[in-house]
Amino acid sequence: MDWTLLSETIRQSLDSPFNIINATELNGGDIHSAYRLHTSEGNFFLKLNQPNYAPLLQTEANSLKKLSATNSIRVPEVISQGHLAGKNPQAWLLLSYFELSHKGDDHQRGRDLAELHHQIHPDKQFGWFENNYIGHTLQQNTWHNDWVEFYGQQRLLPQLKLAAKNQAPKSLLANGIQVFKKLPYFFEDYQPQASLLHGDLWAGNSGFDKAGEPVFFDPASYYGDRETDLSMTELFGGYGTAFYQGYQTVFPINSGYQQRKSLYQLYHLLNHFNLFGRSYLSQVERMIQSLLNA
Repeated sequence: MDWTLLSETIRQSLDSPFNIINATELNGGDIHSAYRLHTSEGNFFLKLNQPNYAPLLQTEANSLKKLSATNSIRVPEVISQGHLAGKNPQAWLLLSYFELSHKGDDHQRGRDLAELHHQIHPDKQFGWFENNYIGHTLQQNTWHNDWVEFYGQQRLLPQLKLAAKNQAPKSLLANGIQVFKKLPYFFEDYQPQASLLHGDLWAGNSGFDKAGEPVFFDPASYYGDRETDLSMTELFGGYGTAFYQGYQTVFPINSGYQQRKSLYQLYHLLNHFNLFGRSYLSQVERMIQSLLNA
């Protein structure tokens, strides 16, 4: 990486002093390269990738800006973004830097998420002003007035179509379509609001700063049922009892969530199958069967 050229590129984008003194590569991401930049203006967080990944960085920046504007959850500030020319062209996104910890106020983290979910779309519509990405899978976000149709047509069905291309068993696909057809059953007594969502809230996408205050990052935001965020927090673990207690104090969870939780987790498990392969196959099959048996 030509850090001198990047310094100049960022300096021009900011129209202010910016000189990279050193860069430390960070672990954790499976799509972009990530660095802590020590600069003349302090520390920053940098994401780098090939130019064709620029749309992922752009949509992430847009989500972060929207989340930040709510003053509900704390997210990295978008400093600048752009393209690096030269022999090794790169797309880049520059964010404020947090020294992260796994220990902090989990009760407050739950309350913060609940405050975010109180941000309801003014026209009660589900979707987003642009398509974005879940991992590096395109996530469709066309505006819709009906959540069941939105979730079926723009979440489950695209993942099932991808799974077909990725040689998923025909039985899985057939049963997945039956879950798709059964969607109205899960919403007979529940009408979700169009809450502003983080969108990809596994435990690796939130943490705490050095003072123990919650921080959220790597969003794939849209307006949808808040239970989709909650279900993702439970899919791979990492959130403690205090988190859910904190959430409940601000925005009590609806009855029936435990049944709908699997429905929402299925979307992410299908995406993991499509991104990472057959190691997720049996988990997807079990979840589809449990939904058909509900």
